Amino acid sequence: MEKLKLSDLSLQNKKVLMRVDFNVPLNPDHTIADTTRIMASMTSIQYILKHGGSVILMSHLGRPDGKVSSALSLQPCVEVLQKTLKVPVAFAPDCVGDIAKQLAKNLHPGELLLLENLRFHEAEEKPTKDPSFAKQLASLGDVYVNDAFGAAHRAHSSTATIAKYFPHQAAMGFLMEREVNFLEKVIKNPKRPFYAVLGGAKISSKIGVFSSLLAKVDALFIGGGMAYTFLKILGHKIGKSICDDALLDTAKQFLDNAKKKNIPVFLPTDIVIAHTFANSAPSKTVLTTQGVPEGWIGMDIGPNTMSAWSKKLQEAATIFWNGPMGVFEFSHFSQGTFSMAKLLASLQAVTIVGGGDSVSAINTLGVKDSFTHVSTGGGASLEFIEHGHLPGIDTLSDKT
Repeated sequence: MEKLKLSDLSLQNKKVLMRVDFNVPLNPDHTIADTTRIMASMTSIQYILKHGGSVILMSHLGRPDGKVSSALSLQPCVEVLQKTLKVPVAFAPDCVGDIAKQLAKNLHPGELLLLENLRFHEAEEKPTKDPSFAKQLASLGDVYVNDAFGAAHRAHSSTATIAKYFPHQAAMGFLMEREVNFLEKVIKNPKRPFYAVLGGAKISSKIGVFSSLLAKVDALFIGGGMAYTFLKILGHKIGKSICDDALLDTAKQFLDNAKKKNIPVFLPTDIVIAHTFANSAPSKTVLTTQGVPEGWIGMDIGPNTMSAWSKKLQEAATIFWNGPMGVFEFSHFSQGTFSMAKLLASLQAVTIVGGGDSVSAINTLGVKDSFTHVSTGGGASLEFIEHGHLPGIDTLSDKT
């Protein structure tokens, strides 16, 4: 069933309660380091204002675990919104309560209100803890729009529970619509060969995606910390490298299934290693067959790996990339990730990238426009590819 869209709603004189993803990276002085996520929802916000509605924005920021934290306040977003939209933006010091209610009530068409961090309340991430939380949020608006694709895989109060309070009036925003439409095309009918490049630290959050991708892709490339679990299964020494021992059997089963399905799984053939987990640590490159010496840690894919993968990836018609190839937060061990970003940006293939570090790499290199689609949600895009739907989309109104 097709879901209701923002363009289907009547907005004149309506207060639009909109879930956005303003989970932006902050500098040490609490200024915003990258406004990409705020700018991503501008099309929806401007559309509502243009069509005679007012906007009440709600978002989370970071992981305050249900406690108020001034370091994770959404207040810095006000300046960005005002500068971009050229309209005043009111700010509620809490997302629920009397002040938020009064500010929402006083809102006129063409005006904006930003609510404080939803995750200052435990009930945002645990809706059953306090079912009244979603109801209080819902009371602020006349219609509901979810434009937070990056949080759509979470069944939270503001992304899923809240929709039931807006029968026939809960719609997806333009950003959400664009993400869903693009990823659906990739899942259902990708141009082939279709390759996936996956990185990141642990396989625990991605093993389900791996299994799902075996039915969709023509080859898989695995880098980052998660590669060491697979290398250990294959009998390679990994030293002190990160390894998810609890999932060794699951990972082995995945490799066996890939072999049965004749889907090649490419793992690093050489590794940049360090003696300690630090940016300043002395490093060297070893072949995977040599193994990581005892006491050393795998930090990045090596140049031989990138060279071999590059030749194979140039054959692709569609490539999905999620996750860094090494310890990207350390500049000395970010080369693999940057090399991957440069390579994919240079290809003629349909290229899709999702995930904070992957997107950060292409933004740093200034090659964002060279990618076919840059997803605003790494975890959400992975889960959508795995399941074909997400809680934050499922609960929206069906289009009648």
